[in-house]
Amino acid sequence: MNSKSVSAANFVLVILAAGESKRMGQPKQLLPWEGKTLIEHAIEKALEVHVKNVVVVLGANHSVIKNKIKNYPVEIIVNSEWKSGLGASISRAVSELMDSAPNFDGTMFILVDQPFVTAGYLRKMLECYQPNSKQILTTKYQDGKQGVPVIFDRHYFEELAGLNEDSGANSIIKKYNNFVSSMEAPFENMDIDTKEDYEKALKIISKK
Repeated sequence: MNSKSVSAANFVLVILAAGESKRMGQPKQLLPWEGKTLIEHAIEKALEVHVKNVVVVLGANHSVIKNKIKNYPVEIIVNSEWKSGLGASISRAVSELMDSAPNFDGTMFILVDQPFVTAGYLRKMLECYQPNSKQILTTKYQDGKQGVPVIFDRHYFEELAGLNEDSGANSIIKKYNNFVSSMEAPFENMDIDTKEDYEKALKIISKK
């Protein structure tokens, strides 16, 4: 086994999928995407990265979504505080990881509503990550913003576990800016939040 696969084997990939999808008007996790649903697409993409464990954080509509993904080899965490925002889901996931798997090198976070992120890109992020260096590796988009997918070294687990704000882990990224590096995204920075977003995404995928 080469060093890259060893690194991947020491990682947890967390899919953040707890939101209510208020602007969509229906659970976007279950929207059709290439013959499956958005959440199935995200899970299958995550499994292709071959990390130690794939965790899915659910919240709103968790019972119906959980039933849809029950046959996948993933750990499902239900965040009862999902109304508190993204930070609460990150906190819940990391808190459980610290209890069950304290020796992981780090964790990668992806969003269920970014279907253009590829497994190949996620693997490349892991290859560029330097273990035990306090590195935070973000994704940089065409508009200059940096964000998810993102890798956090285990050094930040305690602070991640303490998050509760809706801005997710942005406060930690800003606080430790000297340890942040970024990779250019080879895909469009597109979160599917509204029906218009979804229709646009379907048009893009139909042209590929």
